[in-house]
Amino acid sequence: MNEHLIRQFYTCFQNRDWKGMQACYGDDAFFYDPVFLNLEGGEVRAMWEMLLRNAKDLQLSADRIISEDEYGSCHWKASYTFSTTGRPVVNKGKALMKIVGGKITEHQDQWSFWNWSRQALGLPGALLGWSNFLQRKVSRQARGNLDKFMAAGTASGSNSSQS
Repeated sequence: MNEHLIRQFYTCFQNRDWKGMQACYGDDAFFYDPVFLNLEGGEVRAMWEMLLRNAKDLQLSADRIISEDEYGSCHWKASYTFSTTGRPVVNKGKALMKIVGGKITEHQDQWSFWNWSRQALGLPGALLGWSNFLQRKVSRQARGNLDKFMAAGTASGSNSSQS
């Protein structure tokens, strides 16, 4: 059953169906990745809505799906144009998920910030992508964009009681 939920989540992701992705999460879901760091509940839903509303040429695949008890994982590959710089990105990572009651309650995406920043940011990313300075700067900018998106009232998933 958990394997089916993970496949459903990534099928929705591939189809840019943020509402379908949101429905895969529990009410108080937790998300972490190298850019967004710690998001909870409605923030998780709003992040996916914001990212997918802005995705113009996203191509996504997921494979090696493993599910055991309450935990699941998969490897994924996302190809897209980074909207801030217009640079093409191919990012590969691994998702780790905790699934309770048929919903994702914890989701961690692991991927190399330096590999991503080289592609997305060009020379500055290649030179400074290994540094905490650049990672913090990108994280602050991403968090600021998410906060603005949620404050504008356009995030339909920002209400943590929505499932």
